[in-house]
Amino acid sequence: MPSIRLRPIVTAAIFAGSTALGVGCSGPAGDAADLVLLHGKVVTVDAGTPNGEAVAIRDGRVLAVGSDSDIEAFVGEGTEVIDLEGQLAIPGFIDSHVHFSGIGTSQLQLNLMEVANWDEVVEMVAAAVAQAEPGELISGRGWHQEKWDRVPEPNVDGLPFHHSLSAVSPENPVILGHASGHATYANGLAMEMSGIDANTPDPQGGEIVRDAEGNPIGVFRERAGRLLGPARANATAPDPREVLRLADREVLSKGITSVHDAGVGFGTIDLYKEMIDDGELGVRMNAMIRLGNDELRAGFPTYKTDNYGDHNLRVSTIKISIDGALGPHGAWLLEPYEDLPSSSGLNTAPVPQVEEAARVAAELGLQLAVHAIGDRANRESLDIMESTFAEFGGISDRRWRIEHSQHLHPDDIGRFAELGVIPSMQGIHCTSDAPYVLER
Repeated sequence: MPSIRLRPIVTAAIFAGSTALGVGCSGPAGDAADLVLLHGKVVTVDAGTPNGEAVAIRDGRVLAVGSDSDIEAFVGEGTEVIDLEGQLAIPGFIDSHVHFSGIGTSQLQLNLMEVANWDEVVEMVAAAVAQAEPGELISGRGWHQEKWDRVPEPNVDGLPFHHSLSAVSPENPVILGHASGHATYANGLAMEMSGIDANTPDPQGGEIVRDAEGNPIGVFRERAGRLLGPARANATAPDPREVLRLADREVLSKGITSVHDAGVGFGTIDLYKEMIDDGELGVRMNAMIRLGNDELRAGFPTYKTDNYGDHNLRVSTIKISIDGALGPHGAWLLEPYEDLPSSSGLNTAPVPQVEEAARVAAELGLQLAVHAIGDRANRESLDIMESTFAEFGGISDRRWRIEHSQHLHPDDIGRFAELGVIPSMQGIHCTSDAPYVLER
């Protein structure tokens, strides 16, 4: 008799990458399933077979969805049978925009997502310093000045000065990422190690936030965060495989079975392939490559694939960012910010560079994904895609996309449909930016 066991299940992520669903398919013993789920509420998100009570699965793919009596025909001697006890089974979630290694890294650093104010950030860093060796990098991510319960003093645009942080970490460099990933906070030692002072110029596509005398307060917007490379260089990097294992475990625990990894290099692809070959990654991935245009043109002919490891990995997308994020005033706008009239945001990748990336994608038959949050960034991106389509033609089937598409001029909304460009937006940005979007 087949083994039957009970397992409490809230969501069973089982449909990712499945073939067409069948209903009531009774077959001979040779059609026995590896796994059968019975006595549940099955929702398929497939118009032809919208729901059922049971599911039959073989070799990781759905054989059939139907009633319990339909699916029992797939139970054989070696079939594992799980009683859902009336609970819900749904397709695995697909997250269309993550930074996969960041999910793993976040579990190895300070989580600043829930801090109430700047004083709590300083307290968390002080506690980490007490456990660290002198010179060891203290890292974290998740702070957001607009979500604190009080404005720190002194401040620039609501951003605190580094002095209180530096006082509790005199022997440890500290680098803390903004919740958006588009700004970085550093203490005095990290800036000293990186050679940053009042005379350091702003890099292209980035800004060092300064006080009235021109001294850095510790906050670096967009690409200015790269100036802190020397402070990061002396840190002991975590095992990259362990970082990816942690990320894999985290997303699968939430029922996410496929992710779009929004910006890696070819070296990371090599590691993904090794871990897939070794059976260490359970999530399926569409990996976007973020590199210079010359590297993309040289490397993609070797790395391009729509199916590595039985649909575990797709590598056919170029990622580039034309602006930053709204929180740190980095989104590129058509008009200046109302709460920072001196700025219309930051153009992080010059338009000619994005135009060339589009040509590379068109020439190599790749998908292009452009990060664009501000209304000007979106307009410029749509203009680039429109001109590239006109020049090359026949490439829209690669489903080019604009990541976030967050703030749009009304004249540009209809252009997405006209051009066949996907507005790859994330609904959480609406709620996360709600406390300050009107002020911006």
